Amino acid sequence: MPFRALVVDDEPSLVRVVAAYLEREGFDVVTAADGAQALAAARENPPDVVVLDVVMPGLDGIEVCRQLRTFSDAYVIMLTARSEEVDTLVGLAAGADDYMTKPFSPRVLLARIRTLLRRPRTPTGQPPGEPDEPVRSFGVLSIDPTPREVRVDGQLVALTRTEYDLLETLSERPRMPFTRRQLIARVWGEGWVGDEHLVDVHLGHVRRKLGDDAANSRYVVTVRGVGYRMGPG
Repeated sequence: MPFRALVVDDEPSLVRVVAAYLEREGFDVVTAADGAQALAAARENPPDVVVLDVVMPGLDGIEVCRQLRTFSDAYVIMLTARSEEVDTLVGLAAGADDYMTKPFSPRVLLARIRTLLRRPRTPTGQPPGEPDEPVRSFGVLSIDPTPREVRVDGQLVALTRTEYDLLETLSERPRMPFTRRQLIARVWGEGWVGDEHLVDVHLGHVRRKLGDDAANSRYVVTVRGVGYRMGPG
């Protein structure tokens, strides 16, 4: 089955261009001109990836992304006409996986989408019949790779797919510090191009959801001059 993409923007010319590129690549494309249409379309035909403008009439892209995350784990790429850091932070905090600043190349957007879709689409990412991976424990934090669940003191923590992938990557080799580039290669793919500080933003959200403190971290530790590693819990 082809991947399904939902393209949401109130600029008809941009929607036509992006939709045309995706359709040529074999995507099944649905479009929406505002936030309400986008949410209705996502409920009716669940997408694999959503290309979502930030500034729209009615519900803006940030609110659409927040609501989308209550019923969908589709990859979300936010589009913003502004390059201020606050736009990026708010968009990623709402649950977006990636972002691009207008104007952008549709070919680069397509490459970003392809990179996201190469990530595991199943709960385990392992072939049928393979044994379950053991649960990884760090104090009261547990990471269970088979159902892709994270718990703190027994309570389930709701992480986005990107946040989970980053935390799982760190937990695979807990004593090893990962650079931003290494984490991007593992989670977004080798071909990803953009601001590597995207990693900092997502791991900041992970810390907040785990009740962690960057100054005295138990779970996600900053290794100055290098990157990040797992803490002891």
